Amino acid sequence: MAIKILMPALSPTMTEGTLAKWLLKEGDSVASGDVMAEIETDKATMEFEAVDEGIIAKILIEGGTEGVAVNEPIAILAEEGEDIETAIASVGDSKSEAAAAKGSEPAKMEKAAEKPASKPEPAAEKPTEKPAASSGDRIFASPLARRMAENEGLDLAKLSGSGPHGRIVKRDIEDALSSGAGKATAASDTAPVDAPKAAAPAAAKAAAPAEAVPSADDPIFKMLPEAEAVPHSNMRKTIAKRLTESARDIPHFTLQVDVEIDKLLAMRKQLNERDGADYKISVNDFVIKATALALTRVPDCNVAYTDSAILKFKKVDMAMAVAIDGGLITPIIKDCASKGLATISKEAKALAAKARDGKLSPEEYQGGTFTISNLGMFGVKTFTSIINPPQGGILSVGAGEQRPVVKDGALGMATVMSLSLAVDHRCIDGASGAALVKELKALIEDPIALML
Repeated sequence: MAIKILMPALSPTMTEGTLAKWLLKEGDSVASGDVMAEIETDKATMEFEAVDEGIIAKILIEGGTEGVAVNEPIAILAEEGEDIETAIASVGDSKSEAAAAKGSEPAKMEKAAEKPASKPEPAAEKPTEKPAASSGDRIFASPLARRMAENEGLDLAKLSGSGPHGRIVKRDIEDALSSGAGKATAASDTAPVDAPKAAAPAAAKAAAPAEAVPSADDPIFKMLPEAEAVPHSNMRKTIAKRLTESARDIPHFTLQVDVEIDKLLAMRKQLNERDGADYKISVNDFVIKATALALTRVPDCNVAYTDSAILKFKKVDMAMAVAIDGGLITPIIKDCASKGLATISKEAKALAAKARDGKLSPEEYQGGTFTISNLGMFGVKTFTSIINPPQGGILSVGAGEQRPVVKDGALGMATVMSLSLAVDHRCIDGASGAALVKELKALIEDPIALML
């Protein structure tokens, strides 16, 4: 019996994604566990594995398609030996089960369009049923759909959504533009259903890149060298949105401190040169461990702000900023303070490798109570980071370098590293942040304490 393969929800917050690439084609056999496609979420590009066995009878959504809603059919899987045409006919090839569940909104529009233009219904007799996209006075729509509707003068309250739970998405706006439905002007409120179309399909497609600001047609670009327009990935959109909100809405303040790491470097060399050592501990591993221990000693900094309360976490789940193609991601070392340096080193390397290969599972990068960002390997001396909400703080780690220092009244040389702690002043006060920096400096400059 043929079945529909649906767009999976690869994270708890995923409502739509990009079907980046099919790894199989129509007619290919599929076994349970086979990787069928690559799907780009707002966090990473992940592999989609088959659950059932059979043959790819038809691909409904082509590779490279953006904005594919969760649970939308993307392909049809037939049983071995089943006639392909019969299999396709048995399940259909609708693009949205959500639309079918609502009674096929396009069909309703076509039926309404058959009404005579000379007998428009009086306003008082219009149906009072609200579209599925609204709940009370709230209208559920994606940010892109809202921007497109605003630019085109569409009234979202007059539209029905085909996204998850009736959410209005990009394709609903495009359909409305094609059919002339949902215009917010007074004239459109009284016009017959079969009024002339407000925009041709080609114009609707042209309106889709409404999120590109400024437009590539802006005269300013004619004054600049030639450039290639690289469309935003889902990850880049999410990074832009979250960090803009963080920089705008969170009252950051930064504390900076220089720490001497000569003792740390000596201990690192001794540990890595031990007979039978199956690890290679990095300076960053020491910083991760020291930060986790410092947070257990100053628990008022292992927190997150919410509108109703400050959340104090009982464990330190340390997020590490890892640069990948198209952006960055923060895999997490769970319960970091309870783990030894060797374990932290192995987990950090494994998570970073999986992040660069796009193989992190959602539970490996979602959550985290604190973040560390290290640019020391690029020779960056000092920098400040933007807090990764809803966390309360982030530590920026610079490069270790030889600097002159004063010890016991005499000038000397030491290997010094600069640290910058950015915290959310809504949940972390200056004294608490200073206490964390003090503990962190003590642990790094006397690393034997990390072994206790």
